[in-house]
Amino acid sequence: MERMIIFFMLFLCSSMVLAAASHREAKYKQIIKTIERLEPRVKDKDAELLHTPENPGGGCLDTAVACFKNGTLKLQPLNSQVNPMFTKAIRILSTFTFRGPAKHCESSCESYEKKTPREFLKSFAKLIKNV
Repeated sequence: MERMIIFFMLFLCSSMVLAAASHREAKYKQIIKTIERLEPRVKDKDAELLHTPENPGGGCLDTAVACFKNGTLKLQPLNSQVNPMFTKAIRILSTFTFRGPAKHCESSCESYEKKTPREFLKSFAKLIKNV
């Protein structure tokens, strides 16, 4: 009887860990899909260049995600008429949270190279895929 209770508790704990991991994975997939939908709708010519983190170190993931979140607020729609899809995508990306290891990062957003909005979004999607 004791063994059965222990087995049940281990099973319950492992299923909770798997559920948490799958929730995080679904959230990351939603962010990637949002970026892919937003990319063709963003103004790329004559637009402000954005600081684009590429290949941040393990301790700098929090800083890189914060840079991307701040950069998404500077994105402009392709045409002058803002559509609801663009606004919703920006809201989803700006509310994205990431909890990485609590390490201090030496680099800041300004230390990263500036790139066009589309390259910025491609780098953001690449970062999320690697996480």
